[in-house]
Amino acid sequence: MSRPKETALMILAAGGSTRLGQPKQELIFQGISLLNRAIEAGLKSQCRRTLVILGAFHERLIPKINTNQADILINPKWKEGMSSSLRTGMESLLEKDQPDQVIIMLCDQPFVDENILNQLISTQQETGKPIVACHYKDALGVPVLFNKKFFPQLMELKGGEGAKKILHHFPEEVASIPFPSGHIDIDTPADYKALIWTSQKQNSKNK
Repeated sequence: MSRPKETALMILAAGGSTRLGQPKQELIFQGISLLNRAIEAGLKSQCRRTLVILGAFHERLIPKINTNQADILINPKWKEGMSSSLRTGMESLLEKDQPDQVIIMLCDQPFVDENILNQLISTQQETGKPIVACHYKDALGVPVLFNKKFFPQLMELKGGEGAKKILHHFPEEVASIPFPSGHIDIDTPADYKALIWTSQKQNSKNK
């Protein structure tokens, strides 16, 4: 019987939130910051290690992270784009853990939870596909799982390139899971306002 694959989680949270005008990592949703919400999802999941990649605002954010179980890495080159954060995380994983696979997620998708992360892992086990992505709004996106076969491609991304470039180049290698709320992320004040309004409306219905 083969051993279970070891999965690491990489939470990308290094951006400067320029369109929002304040650190999106600190925004509160359902009583917890978006960053801590993402970390909590990772720690509750089947992922063996949870990495958080910070850049902008890292000195301000680190004291507000409410767990010492996540590994915090600082990307000093965060202004170069998402690829620099991916490299920061991958270099750490390859040096210390050498996991079988990694899940890449962002800190500003408020509806990612441990169930989504575990579903990525179980779908990989069931299908044998080296990439498992979330499907929403007729597209594939993060969170996304990559087998170590694709670690070199992750390391080769440049500038603002992210995981989607690899999905587009290797469509035959990709399985997917449905995640209807995956398209909701927070880039602008209007996005955050809509998130809170929708949540309050849902809570009123449930009462």
